[in-house]
Amino acid sequence: MSDSFELMATFDVPAMTVYRAWLDGASHSAMTGAPAESDPVAGGRFSAWDGYISGIHRELVPGKKIVQAWRTTEFPADAPDSVVEILLEEEGHGTKLILRHSSIPDGQGEEYRQGWVDYYFSPMKEYFSE
Repeated sequence: MSDSFELMATFDVPAMTVYRAWLDGASHSAMTGAPAESDPVAGGRFSAWDGYISGIHRELVPGKKIVQAWRTTEFPADAPDSVVEILLEEEGHGTKLILRHSSIPDGQGEEYRQGWVDYYFSPMKEYFSE
C-alpha cells in the first residue's frame, strides 16, 4: 500500500512565472532557499534541497502541468519513485497550484504533505510577493 494526497495553494503571479521558477535550478533555489538543479525538459533530471529530493521530469506542459518521478533520500532503497503532478490554473491575476503526490512509501505521506507546505508553499508565497 502507498500513500497519496492533494494540496492546493494560490500565488499572485501568472502561471508561467510559477512554472519557470519550478523548473529553473537557480530560480527553484531562490524560491525555496535550498540548492536545486534541473534539466527542464521531459526526461531531464532534477534535484532539490541539496540532493535530498531527486527525480525525472516525466511530462511538461508550459504554464499548465509538471509531472515528475520523485523521491527523497528517506525512501527505502527498493521503493519505486513516487509521482508528483503539479497543475497550474490561471485564477484572476494569479495562479492556483494543485499538487498531487502519489505512490509514496506507506507511512511517509503525512511527512511529505507537511513538507510541501513548510518547505515549498510557505517560502513560495514570500518569494512571489517580492
